[in-house]
Amino acid sequence: MAVTLEQPARACLVTPEGRDRVLPVTLRYAAADPLAVQIVFPPEASLDGAEVTWIFGRQLLEEGLRAPAGGGDVHIWPCGRARTVLEFRAPRGLALVQFDRAALRRFLLRTYAVVGAGREVAGLDLDQDLARLLGGV
Repeated sequence: MAVTLEQPARACLVTPEGRDRVLPVTLRYAAADPLAVQIVFPPEASLDGAEVTWIFGRQLLEEGLRAPAGGGDVHIWPCGRARTVLEFRAPRGLALVQFDRAALRRFLLRTYAVVGAGREVAGLDLDQDLARLLGGV
């Protein structure tokens, strides 16, 4: 049975006007996709009023809790002693979101309880996944 973790969290969307918005988000991890974590933002956080899910590497989250990390669309870095900033880049703009570092750390530790570090590939069926990608399944 595939395990999926969900953890509610509070995020602070940093706005250009200086009126930061606190948002309820969901941190999600699925054992079926053990290399990735997800952050689900509510519809009020998006430009088009739809729920938005960002998916990025679990390793990136771990690295970003300690030091600046990332490339491409997602960058993460510590901000002071208790906060972590996630920067999401999309064709329509940029979003800076602050999280309580302890909440992200707690979530990350919970993911490692489901699939341990270095065990991510052990549970994958690479042949089946490749066949699915190539249209064989």
